[in-house]
Amino acid sequence: MRRGEASNSVSKTSTTDPVRSAIMRAVKSTNTRPEMIVRSLAHRLGFRFRLHCGNLPGRPDLVFARRRKVIFVNGCFWHGHDCKRGDRAPKTNADYWRAKIARNKERDANARAALTEAGWNVLVIWECETKDLQALSAQLNDFLAAPVA
Repeated sequence: MRRGEASNSVSKTSTTDPVRSAIMRAVKSTNTRPEMIVRSLAHRLGFRFRLHCGNLPGRPDLVFARRRKVIFVNGCFWHGHDCKRGDRAPKTNADYWRAKIARNKERDANARAALTEAGWNVLVIWECETKDLQALSAQLNDFLAAPVA
């Protein structure tokens, strides 16, 4: 394929809609609203943690090293949750997004498996679960207060 020729395969293009580019640039991977909710609740419950430890598979959002427990806070759309928000099908570039989300799910599963194999307990909290703070607080307390297995 020569330079400037269109490809039939799904790829990133150098010319995109400036509005779409601005929207995608604004999407954060750390310090998201759901993550901040979980961090605040865990801290209020008295648990102390490290953030985004790069030396662990998958870079967990919250790491409780002494307890050997980690928490991932996943966005429903980006990580393919089976809730209403996660089941949304993109209207544009659908093939690209389906493949991207499938890769994210596979990467997430591999990271969870590697952490479990290394002796870590893993909890995944979905964006939709951060809406009910009472239930989330109970879930965090149950996970973090439980003795290390």
